[in-house]
Amino acid sequence: MRDPIVARIVANIDARNIETTIRKLVSFGTRNTLSAQDDPNRGIGAARDWLYSEFSKVAEESDGRMTVQKQTFEQPKAARVPEPIMITNIVATLKGTQPESEGRTYVVSGHYDSMCTSPTDAKCDAPGANDDASGTAAVLEMARVMARYKFDATIIFMAVAGEEQVLLGSTYFAEQARQKGMDVEAMFTNDIIGSSLGGNGLRDAHTIRVFSEGVPSNEKPEEANVRRGVGGENDSASRQLARFIKETSERYVRGIRVMMVYRRDRYLRGGDHISFLERGFAAVRFTEPNEDYHHQHQNVRIENGVQYGDLPQFDDFNYIANVARVNAASLAMLSLAPARPRNVGVLTTRLTNDTDLKWDANKEPDLAGYEIVWRDTTSPVWTNARAVGKLTSYTMKSMSKDNYFFGVRAVDKQGNKSPVSFPRPVR
Repeated sequence: MRDPIVARIVANIDARNIETTIRKLVSFGTRNTLSAQDDPNRGIGAARDWLYSEFSKVAEESDGRMTVQKQTFEQPKAARVPEPIMITNIVATLKGTQPESEGRTYVVSGHYDSMCTSPTDAKCDAPGANDDASGTAAVLEMARVMARYKFDATIIFMAVAGEEQVLLGSTYFAEQARQKGMDVEAMFTNDIIGSSLGGNGLRDAHTIRVFSEGVPSNEKPEEANVRRGVGGENDSASRQLARFIKETSERYVRGIRVMMVYRRDRYLRGGDHISFLERGFAAVRFTEPNEDYHHQHQNVRIENGVQYGDLPQFDDFNYIANVARVNAASLAMLSLAPARPRNVGVLTTRLTNDTDLKWDANKEPDLAGYEIVWRDTTSPVWTNARAVGKLTSYTMKSMSKDNYFFGVRAVDKQGNKSPVSFPRPVR
């Protein structure tokens, strides 16, 4: 079943708007976090003000549901910050319309700062067309399309700064969210989603990598003990989110394949989703399949006949639009669907070859019921599902918890499904 709202959102993502945004961001010369904040034409301040203006225009189409703010904070001196500076995130909040769900929040981000070879060189040209004007443009385009629609839950579209100074903007937002007790159910970061041609010469306009951690970054010792006893190394909330994105993409977006990568990020590297993971929020990273390091964190130059630098001529705007469609479809589904079930457990009070499951009832008025999902322990994705109505407990007869992994998801009357909740042992 395809939700017509989600299908319309996917259809309305426009590569031409994405190209316009990227070229405008590149036109500011550099967007290094340490660059000028008071020059109207060059530097991160000019980019910040332009993005705020663009998101504000988008908000005008939302019938008052979207608000835009500059989230500004003072960053003290640090390894990549020679002197204290002000850093600003642009935060556009599209408020949910269902009272039972409006507190449930989904965040999508790109970082609008850039760098050349040195992260502290605020003067060099740092076009950052791919890293990360591509992600920022995708987020702005999602906001433009989705602001016109109503969602049960709240969506935050965010352009953060300070990523190249070690995730400063996203860390501030995530820490504020944690301290305020925000119910951030999922976070997507789009970082280096711009090129379909890799440095290895391979062109692949039909794959987007989605990185997700297996063992939670903030796992407590007692949680680790349970995990070792029951399995679940591949069943964190972030891993369930990646599976959800893959399944949603296959339903709504043609011409692109979600390649799940069972790793927190690329090898020994990081991105803004880690700020959220370390504070207990589910988060994933979107990145192109084959990076080109000639065009990443490089001074713009030609050397031995090779063009270096992160220039817009190396971006594939239609590819970026498809990545934005995968994001938008998944965000829309998450925000229209019920919350994932809470307190899901496998009952261990009896020794049996059955599996007894239980969970708390959802509160959404449009809830249709729940599905039990399962897979072999060696399968990377859920392969089977069984609808069980509005029951909050169910026994899988002759299916041993030793031999399968189980989960529970909620379904609304329109057929929208939540991500899967992985059970823990309960008595």
